[in-house]
Amino acid sequence: MADEAETNGAAKPETAPQVQLKVIGQFIRDMSFENIVAQKGIAGDVTPDVNVQISLDGKKRGVDNQYEVVTKFQVTAKNKGTEDTLFVMELDYGGIFHIENVPDEQLHPFLMIECPRMIFPFARRIVHDVIRDGGFPPLNLDTIDWVALYRQNLARQAEAAKAADAKTPSA
Repeated sequence: MADEAETNGAAKPETAPQVQLKVIGQFIRDMSFENIVAQKGIAGDVTPDVNVQISLDGKKRGVDNQYEVVTKFQVTAKNKGTEDTLFVMELDYGGIFHIENVPDEQLHPFLMIECPRMIFPFARRIVHDVIRDGGFPPLNLDTIDWVALYRQNLARQAEAAKAADAKTPSA
């Protein structure tokens, strides 16, 4: 029975090539932790109110099918009530990826969504450990919705382009 489809002249459907994603390496491009409490000697109760900002950067490398994606975290803690800054941590954490069989029109979202998703657990651990070692309660970053972050970045870029067009005088 299985041979009937072939003998009747019907072609087998071709399967699309399987997407391949491999993490070749991970690295800290830049990291800093500034403990302002220790520097200024803030007295009294300290209750951190933490703000986390994330941005992404991606680029093609010189080798075929290799890309570099860097996730940038800026973590700032202010004291609830006084708004004094307690600490600031910045981490640029990157990954080098080998990617094949992703259509060109889908490559940018793939880089900005799937690649950060792969390396995020390692960056989360670094943030956790550095803040804890700095004398504060460890921060366990929540899971990030990379699709929503990607869409927010696209919307922000569209607004910036629209504002730039509005400022450009017409000829």
